[in-house]
Amino acid sequence: MQAFNCPDGIAQCASIVKKGGVIIFPTDTVYGIGCDPFDDEAVSRIFSIKGRSEDKPLPVLVSDVDAAADLVDLGKTGRLLTSSFWPGALTLVAPLADRRISGRVTAGRDSLAVRVPANECVLALLKQCKYIVGTSANRSAEKPCKTAQQVIESRLEGHDALLADSRTLIGTASTIVDITGPKPTIARHGAIAESEINAILGL
Repeated sequence: MQAFNCPDGIAQCASIVKKGGVIIFPTDTVYGIGCDPFDDEAVSRIFSIKGRSEDKPLPVLVSDVDAAADLVDLGKTGRLLTSSFWPGALTLVAPLADRRISGRVTAGRDSLAVRVPANECVLALLKQCKYIVGTSANRSAEKPCKTAQQVIESRLEGHDALLADSRTLIGTASTIVDITGPKPTIARHGAIAESEINAILGL
């Protein structure tokens, strides 16, 4: 496993992702583990490294709203929420638009979770990769990592590189809002309060 620091190691880590590798990187919430979401073999490695069941879909981090709109149908509700909370700790589950993505990412569903994170390091990485799977860097059922040192001390094995940020992350997962149905619903409570979301939606 190679270790790099932000921002010096961004180009190397982007190259690893493009070649089918798996990396760990900082986000604005917790450290994430990811790969090219269109590379089925690399996605399979994520499940193996985390010990995660493949019936659980994976979120994808995107470089900006336009990149998200290439993957999913954001609709009016999604556009409203992204204009208020992206970049940031809001994940949207929206109808899938690009079916070239690995079926393992979606767990065979017709929807996909997407987010633009508010972290300069991962945004710089995404400028080169555009998309990267962005699930928490921990074994399933274990606590996510807030620092690079916690990643190093964790039981995670099998990834190709660690991109480290000197800052401690907030440690609270993103809020997930499902916009696939007639009304948006909170699928996971997290860093953004439900009241903030309801205020934007006029609920």
